[in-house]
Formats: sequence, structure tokens, C-alpha cells
Amino acid sequence: MTSARNRELAALVPVAILLTAGFAAVFAQEEARLGNLSMIYGAYFLAVCVATHIYLRIRLPNADPYLFPLVALLTAFGLVMIYRIDDGLARDQANWFVMGLVLFALTIQFLRDYEVLERYRYTIAGAGLLLLLAPRLPGIGQQVNGAYLGVKIGPLAFQPAEFSKIAIVVFLASYLREHREVLIVGAKRVLGVTLPPLKHFGPMLVVWGASMFMLVFIRDLGSSLMFFAAFLALLYVATGRFSFVVIGMAMFVVGAWFFASTVPHVHERVEIWLDPYQDPTGSGYQVLQSIFAQADGGLFGKGFGQSLITIPGTDAALLPAAQTDTIYSLIVNEVGLFGACGVILIYLLVAARGFKIALLASDGFSKLLATGLTAVFAIQAFVIIGGVTRVIPLTGVTLPFISYGGSSIVANFVLLALLLLISDRARREAVEPADRDLVFGRA
Repeated sequence: MTSARNRELAALVPVAILLTAGFAAVFAQEEARLGNLSMIYGAYFLAVCVATHIYLRIRLPNADPYLFPLVALLTAFGLVMIYRIDDGLARDQANWFVMGLVLFALTIQFLRDYEVLERYRYTIAGAGLLLLLAPRLPGIGQQVNGAYLGVKIGPLAFQPAEFSKIAIVVFLASYLREHREVLIVGAKRVLGVTLPPLKHFGPMLVVWGASMFMLVFIRDLGSSLMFFAAFLALLYVATGRFSFVVIGMAMFVVGAWFFASTVPHVHERVEIWLDPYQDPTGSGYQVLQSIFAQADGGLFGKGFGQSLITIPGTDAALLPAAQTDTIYSLIVNEVGLFGACGVILIYLLVAARGFKIALLASDGFSKLLATGLTAVFAIQAFVIIGGVTRVIPLTGVTLPFISYGGSSIVANFVLLALLLLISDRARREAVEPADRDLVFGRA
């Protein structure tokens, strides 16, 4: 698989060139001069990526050759956009990028036999649930835009939901691999819809209840939708029954509607989504400014460094949380609809590679784990992009690898490491039978 690793290395070079060009454009706009600093940043970025590539060449020679370059491209784009907002935040993000790569390498080093995760699935699930509940603990929990997402312990602050998503996907993949036959045996057709026996609705009801609990207790529609949608994706792959997905989606819509009608803070978030003009200078300000910024960008954008993020002459935010919640709006404003569609295309390519890994995987746990990890990654991107475009209510989740945030970038590099581990095994097992056939003259 040397050719695969060579393709990976070749793909990293244009990523570094694009990073260099992005920084050069920002410097040219902000300083009206072009120095060699952008070249230095590009060289550093390429050196870090090449070092990671060499490690992958040694440890995972058969892994997918396109996932890491695609993720590097997203990270490079995020660094440029964050630097354009605040160079201090960009330096922090670069440090978290390196930290994420270190944890990425450690995950590959110590989880080569990732199936060991199955043996500890209940411990992992318990840890994931504790991480989700941690933001509500007194003394350490923090609110982020009205949702309980953050934890602060001394100088350390992070969003535990970013790590809990991996833990919960590992548990669901392991559980469904073992019990998927139970959901199919005894299923009945009612009006053309396949329904499992009522006693086997348990897993769906438990996950649905957990999602509704998150919606009310943690006040986060985004995480609730992300986890439940990932579960439905796993359920579909495990059973092959699309009717289960339809039933699950209907349950989520009904539950969300009920709590949106009865729970004040959920109702307020939905009202802001439906009609932000009710309070254009207060609760609806962020949504409206996000929409205005995207409309102002047009098809081709205003150019790097041209957006107004703060009101001139003041420190008041014209585009609130530009480095996190509304970074996609900033992207549309500066590179236009075409550039933003390019970003979405990168996410779609990552999802496509992830689902291809799931198709190649030969064992049930690997297949479900790759599906769940890819689904939760893709849905997270949809949730934040859908929020700023008013497809769904705006939530506090981050745009993977682009938004500012150490928790997000580190957790997503762990997710990437698991996908590459699955890919390496699946592609190696796919090649070995062909090699044996050649040896014994059966090709």
C-alpha cells in the first residue's frame, strides 16, 4: 500500500499551499504589505502534517489515504479564518491542532486492537454519560449560549460533549452488534411498515429518552439531535430496516415538539428560530446578523479580511461568536456561496470516505463503529451549518476542525484515529485474500 501513502503525501502539499495563500491574503488586506510570514506558517503546517504522514506510513500503511489530507484542509481553512478574527486565538488553535495530533498518534499506538473497546462498553458508556452531565454539576458547569455545555476546573475549560459522542458511539456499536438479531426476529408488517415486537423497542426508547433528557436538562438541541441521529444511522445499518429510522425520527419530532411547547427555555429557542425579528436587538440578534452576513457575501464573497466583525469604533460584536457558532457565516461573507459550498463538499467527502470504510469492514463491530463515528461527525457539521442558515434552531456545537475550540479539535482527531484504525484493518484484510490467490495460482 505504498502507493496509497504516496497519494496521501501528495495531497498534503496543495493543502499547505492553500494555507500559505490564505494567510498571504489576510496579511495583504490587514497590513497592506506581503512579507514572508505566510510562507513560514505554511512551512510549519506542512512539516507537522508530513511528520504525521510518516507516522501513518509506519503504523497504518493500509489506511485510507484521503481522510487525513481532507481533515488537514479543514484545519488549515479554520486556522486562516480564526487568524483573520484574532491572531491570539489562532495561535491557541494551532497549539490545540498539535495537541490533537499527539493524541491522534497515541490513540493509534495504544488502540491497534480497537476491538478491546467492546469488552469495556458499559464502562465507556458510563463515562460518556457522566461527561454529558458534568456541565450541570455545581461549581464546574458552565453555560454556553444558554445550553449547559462547558466544564471549568481551575484553568482547564472544555466541552465534554465532544468526547462523550465518541464514548456513546462505541457503546451503541457494540450493543447493536450483539443484539441486532433481536430487533429483527419477530418483526411484523403493519400497513407496509416493519415493526419490531413491543418488547424490543427498549433500546430505541432508552436512547430517545436520553435525547429528550438532554434537550430539557442540558438545554442543547444540537447534541440531542446529533446523538439520536447517529443512533438511527447505526440502527439502520444493524437491522437494514428503514422503518425503524422513520419511527425513530417521528418519536424525536413528537418529543421535541412537546418539550418546545411546555418547557420555557426550549420554547424560547424555537421562537427565536421561527421569528428572530421578535427581538432583533436581543435574543434574535445573533441569528439575524448571521443571515445578513451570508447575504452580504453574495456568490464570490468580499475577500479575506473584508468582513466587519465588530461595529466600527466600538468593541460591540456585529457578528457574535464569529470564531465559534457563526464561523460559517463569516466564511460565506468572505469567500461567498461558492467557497462555502466548497467547505460543505469537503465535509461530504470526509463522510463518503468514512462510510466507504464501513462498507469495507468485514466484522460487525468495525462496520457499526465506522458508521457511527462518520454519522456523528457529519451530523455535527449539519447541526451548526443548519443553525446559522435557520434550517434548525441555532445550537452551541462547533463546526468540526474549523471552529475555535480545543475540545472539538482534540476529540475529532481521536475520532479520525479510530476511523483510520478500522480502515487499515479492513483494507489489509481485503488485500490479503487476493495475495494468497496469486501465490496459489487462483487469480
